[in-house]
Amino acid sequence: MEFTPALWHAVLIKRYKRFLADAVTPQGETITLHCPNTGAMTGCATPGDTVWYSTSDNPKRKLPYTWELTETAQGALICVNTLRANTVVREALDAGRLSELSGYPRLRSEVKYGAERSRIDFMLQADDRVNCYIEVKSVTLSEAGQGFFPDAVTERGQKHLRELMSVVEGGERAVLLFAVLHSAIGQVSPARHIDARYAQLLSEAQQKGVEVLAYGAELSSRGITLNAPLPVFL
Repeated sequence: MEFTPALWHAVLIKRYKRFLADAVTPQGETITLHCPNTGAMTGCATPGDTVWYSTSDNPKRKLPYTWELTETAQGALICVNTLRANTVVREALDAGRLSELSGYPRLRSEVKYGAERSRIDFMLQADDRVNCYIEVKSVTLSEAGQGFFPDAVTERGQKHLRELMSVVEGGERAVLLFAVLHSAIGQVSPARHIDARYAQLLSEAQQKGVEVLAYGAELSSRGITLNAPLPVFL
């Protein structure tokens, strides 16, 4: 996935009201960015870090700038725009870069399913095998190179795990895919210290046949490519 037009950079002043952030450009201008991330963004929003933002000329937008990446003082790049996770996963699926999920000629997105009225991120289909349901989660929380999900208690994430278990019980294939959009993360685990219930459900889901995968990405201010399988430790 390429950033078109190219991203601009600034220095973060602060994030506030969840969806807003102020930054100062190299020219000394203070601008307000839209922050498309409702999570805690632990380690992703430290004042003084470099932020990379996209621009829009849509006159209906209240804010023309969107916060895309954070570049930390240690040099790590983090995609904070959670909407990008599905885009890079879709691109990787189309390109056949996710070997565990290859061999399906048809792909659908945002398909309604489950008793709890969910929407699956992607459904893969083929004539010679059962449907494959893929739930995508963006991982940006890093502690000493260890990636964790979630970064806050997530009842929605818990619901998705229950739905994936029901998919397996119904005889179809279910996959939880962690899209690791943080260049310093080398492995992924559930964040028991943040959401113990989610960690418990994830273990139950794996035991019942839900596949748990993680893929890292090559990140730069030019674009993002999901391409590197990473270990998951439950």
